[in-house]
Amino acid sequence: MRVIWLLLVAAFVAILNETTMGIAIPHLNSDLGIPPELGQWLTSAFMLTMAIVIPTTGFLLQRFTTRQVFIAAMTAFSLGTLVCLIAPGFPVLLLGRVIQAGGTGIMMPLLMTTMMNVVPPQSRGRMMGRVGLVISLAPAIGPTLAGAVLETLNWRWLFAIILPIALVALAMGAKWMTNLGETKDAPVDVLSIVLSAFGFGGVVYGLSQFGGEGESNGATIGVIALVIGGIALGLFVWRQLVLQRIDDALLDLRVFRSGNYTIAVIVMGILALSMFGTLTLLPQYLQNVAGLDALQAGLILLPGSILMGLLGPIMGRVYDARGTRTLLIPGTIMVSAALFFYATVGEQTPWWLLVISQTFMSVGLAMSFTPLFSASLGSLRRHLYSHGSAVLNTIQQVAGAAGVALLTVTYSSILHAGEAEGLSTAAAGAPGARTAFLIAAIISLGSVALSSFIRKPADDVGDGFNGGH
Repeated sequence: MRVIWLLLVAAFVAILNETTMGIAIPHLNSDLGIPPELGQWLTSAFMLTMAIVIPTTGFLLQRFTTRQVFIAAMTAFSLGTLVCLIAPGFPVLLLGRVIQAGGTGIMMPLLMTTMMNVVPPQSRGRMMGRVGLVISLAPAIGPTLAGAVLETLNWRWLFAIILPIALVALAMGAKWMTNLGETKDAPVDVLSIVLSAFGFGGVVYGLSQFGGEGESNGATIGVIALVIGGIALGLFVWRQLVLQRIDDALLDLRVFRSGNYTIAVIVMGILALSMFGTLTLLPQYLQNVAGLDALQAGLILLPGSILMGLLGPIMGRVYDARGTRTLLIPGTIMVSAALFFYATVGEQTPWWLLVISQTFMSVGLAMSFTPLFSASLGSLRRHLYSHGSAVLNTIQQVAGAAGVALLTVTYSSILHAGEAEGLSTAAAGAPGARTAFLIAAIISLGSVALSSFIRKPADDVGDGFNGGH
């Protein structure tokens, strides 16, 4: 269990770092004298690198030992953080972010795969609940921490605070991390890596062009990137289907032979789209339409995020005792209900109603994520855990980027059309926010419809007795 706690700490630090940058970018734009569309690359390049790295983790976790992968990931993350800390200007800072993302992309699949190998089936829900705590609490603390640091110190302190924690985690891992599972000497298929980079990278980049504050030709670039990404993804899938016949696939798509896993991944994708899209749009609505400042907006989001993190282990115990549907069906209904409420908001919506709604949605997400993580990976044979985890995390990245793009484009287009007609930003933004949230609410109904089909796998599935097929 010491290994699990090491991985939890490392994942917490990585996700905390990932979520501090959103608030920091305006400060960086000012301090470094760069335009917003350039500063946005500090986030876009991070997402792109994650989208490229995560699909390769299924192969990496089979080829190399747990200890080797952990030390490599934390070394990359620590090195990237150091580069960011001492960066003299934007190009070096961007390089540091890319190196950081290389380590971050490996960390979550490593944590999930290790947990599935180490934790007995009857206790997995409780441990996955702790993963939920990390996934929820780090994003809750990240923006608040960044805001407090930037109010009193400069942006370099964001990296100065994280670096020693990362180095301690690296040192502890070097001392205590043990090797788990068996490795195999699989050859590296360079073509698969190239196709994966263009495929997943192209899709995430294309979607980010629609969702960001990019240049005027962002939509054209986005469409071109999506077309290239789509073609590369098609070729990537074909290549994996050929290679998995001889067990040499970079990302083994046989994970989708498990119906339970497939449905759980689809529901996870829908929830990721809803969550990331909403968490990106809500601050814009709160500041531009409801008239709150950045600190007030952050405080409205904070209670729900903290509660979501604290509930993770509790939801894990309920899952172990009662199974999937007890949590997942009401959880997805709560998320959908909160989104339908957001589709009614306006300039005069009381702040306390927004706190209640966001907390309600956060509880629903807490009830959903733990059973989804546990039931999806628990449905696979042991040798497919690493590939299943890589697919799950890749889908989260792509769906999250899609959610941000879809909701932001909807909101922005209606906002700008209203402003062109002479409306104030608040009056023009209110219908844009309502429409964007309504789209997310309608999409979320898919997770409600599918949630009843996901079951808790039999305890012996992960050990390969029936394969979960």
